[in-house]
Amino acid sequence: QLQLVESGGGLVQPGGSLRLSCTASTLTSDHAIAWFRQAPGKEREAVSCISNRDGSKLYVDSVKGRFTIASDNAKTTVFLQLSSLKPEDTGIYYCAGSDSLGPQTQSFCAAIISKLVFLDRWGQGTQVIVSS
Repeated sequence: QLQLVESGGGLVQPGGSLRLSCTASTLTSDHAIAWFRQAPGKEREAVSCISNRDGSKLYVDSVKGRFTIASDNAKTTVFLQLSSLKPEDTGIYYCAGSDSLGPQTQSFCAAIISKLVFLDRWGQGTQVIVSS
């Protein structure tokens, strides 16, 4: 079973940067990993997704050009680089995946972004605060 752990959050000023990491116990080249965030009083929303199977990367419009998702060479860690941060980026950031759903290709990531897929493996989250 996948066990996911996020790290890298913190307090930054507007315009600053952070790099979040998601490490997995049994991540393989067949998995996709998605990043979500939840602002105070708001619903959780998908931010980005990467497919280790086909290399595709997807982003929601609000973060395109500012956030970058990538995996390491061993496909055991997924990073989310946050740049040009805005106060509205504040929230708890989670990574998530699945051991049972597939094939986890670009279409799988698109379904996650479109709220058509339920992911059953989640980390505990890491807090990002963007404030002056």
